Formats: sequence, C-alpha cells, structure tokens
Amino acid sequence: MIGAITAGLFGDIVPPVSVEYLVVAGGGGGGSRIAGAGGAGGYLTNTLSCTVGTSYSVQIGGGGTGGVSGSVGAVGGTGTNSIFASVTSNGGGGGGAYQSVNATNGGSGGGSGSLDGNSQAGTGISGQGNDGGKTISNQEGAGGGGAGAVGASGSNGNGGNGGVGLASSISGSSTYYAGGGGGCSSTTPGSGGNGGGGAGANGNNNGTSGTTNRGGGGGGARNISDTSNVNGGNGGSGVVILKFPDTKSITVSGGLTSSNTSSGGYKIYTITAGTGTVTFA
Repeated sequence: MIGAITAGLFGDIVPPVSVEYLVVAGGGGGGSRIAGAGGAGGYLTNTLSCTVGTSYSVQIGGGGTGGVSGSVGAVGGTGTNSIFASVTSNGGGGGGAYQSVNATNGGSGGGSGSLDGNSQAGTGISGQGNDGGKTISNQEGAGGGGAGAVGASGSNGNGGNGGVGLASSISGSSTYYAGGGGGCSSTTPGSGGNGGGGAGANGNNNGTSGTTNRGGGGGGARNISDTSNVNGGNGGSGVVILKFPDTKSITVSGGLTSSNTSSGGYKIYTITAGTGTVTFA
C-alpha cells in the first residue's frame, strides 16, 4: 500500500537536467594614440541544474568598440555581458589612451595607455578575469588582462602582451577563450593573448580586433601625429556553450543564433549571437 502511494505521489516528477556551460563575455576595445589594449571578456564555466520546461535567458555579449584617436586619443569601449540563466559573465574593460582617462574595469581589466607613466590599468573581476598591465614610460601601451593571466606592462619602447586566456574542451576539442589585447608601441607592439586577443599596432596603424566568439580584447593603436586618426581594435564577441545528456532535448527561441553537435553521449549547443531563451525537455 505504501509503495502504491509513493508511486502516485512521486512517479510523475521529472528530474532536472545537469547542464555544463561556458559563458564568455565580449572583450573590451583597444584604446587609441599611444594606447593600452582591451581586457578579455569574463570567463565562467561550471554545471547548472536546470528544470525541464523552464525557459532560461541567454545573451551573447558584443565586443567593445575601439577608441578613435585625435589630438588626445580615446579609451576603448567596455564589452557587453554574456548571460545564461543565473550566470552573468562581465564584459572586458576598455584600453586606456594617451592624455585621456585610464583603462576601465571589467571581466578582465584593460591595459593602461601612456600618460607620463602615471596611467592606471583596469581591474579584473574576481573569478572571471585578471587585471590589465600598466604603462611605465610615455612611448607604449600595456596589454589587457586575460582570463588566465594579467596583461603585461609596456616598457622600453615595447608594447605589453595581452594576458593569456583559458582553455575549455566543452565543445569537444581544447580551445582557448578570453585572451587580452596587446598594447601599442613605437617599435615592437604587444601580441594578443592566446584566446582571441588582438595585437597592438605601431606607426600610424589600427589595432587588431579580438576574435569573434572568443571574447578577446582589442589591440591598442598608435599614431604619431595629431592629424592622423587611427582606431583601437574592437573587442571580440562572446559565446555561450551548453553541454547536456543526449537523452534530453532543447528548444532555442528568440533572436539567438546557434549550432549543435553530439559527442560521447552528449549534445553540445554553441550560441554565437543574439538574445533569447533556451528550454530543456
């Protein structure tokens, strides 16, 4: 009798779905005119227990816009957050610029630009990314922070390298995400951090943009005259990747762009753009 009552009370309960996730935000844009680089977007990965039939919000963060130089220069824009359910990964900080405000904070902080060696680097958010580097002299920019390491300081005419990102195998192969951008230089610009960070520039050249759907920071730009406009590299857009047992299904709704594959008993959905919802069944 007790067994029959138990079956009647609990037999229709549907267990939750264990979803492994990677949520990477948009990277920050690089600064312009003797400028620092953008910080990488925040990087968060873990598992989440999701209720069948409940719709969960998803947003893919865009990269920050690179600064456009004039006689002073401009700080790069901060990247946009990426979201899955209760998980929010913060956009990367923008790179600093010569004779302008300092680098900004974010998932990873932007690297500082030149300002008589006194510019301050952006600060990363604990658990999501690292601080940007600091400019030491007045000739180069610092690297933006990455998810795996701080951005390097610029010195002796060399731009600081962007901080390395972190590798994830959620998609089925090991891929680095959230690398910081490289700082500009009069001679040797900084390289972008592994994970989609854009390289810095020298001469009157634009910084390199971060890689799409990797959350990398944009590289810093350098111009050598007040009349020459150059752009810092744009930050790379973010991504949300969801992995769950192939006995379950998912509905992707709204304005989301996604692709999917199956491997080793799991379904893997990679969401690359837009805002919308996902619902598990």
